[in-house]
Amino acid sequence: MRRSKTISIAEAITDYIREMKLERKLDEIGLLNSWEETVGKAISVKTSRIYIKNKVLYVHLSSSVVRNELLMLRKAIVDKLNEKVGKKVITDLVLK
Repeated sequence: MRRSKTISIAEAITDYIREMKLERKLDEIGLLNSWEETVGKAISVKTSRIYIKNKVLYVHLSSSVVRNELLMLRKAIVDKLNEKVGKKVITDLVLK
C-alpha cells in the first residue's frame, strides 16, 4: 500500500515523541545536561545530586559555601537554564 504523503525521518520522530508525550521529559533531560555548562565546572564538581520534580529543580551540593553563592544567583540560574532549553521547563531552584 502506498502513502500519498511522505514525511522525513525527523518529522516522523517528532510526531512519535509528541504522540508518546515525551517532549516534557526530553526538555527536562536537556536542562539537566546543561547544568555544568551553565554554572561551570567548579560548581558542577560540588553537585552531588540533581533532579526535577513538579517544575522545580532540586540540587544537592556538598559545599555550604557554594550553596550560599548560588542562593544569591538563583533567579539568574533558572532563567539561563530555561533559555538553554528554549522553553520554561523549571519555575524554581531549591538548593540543599
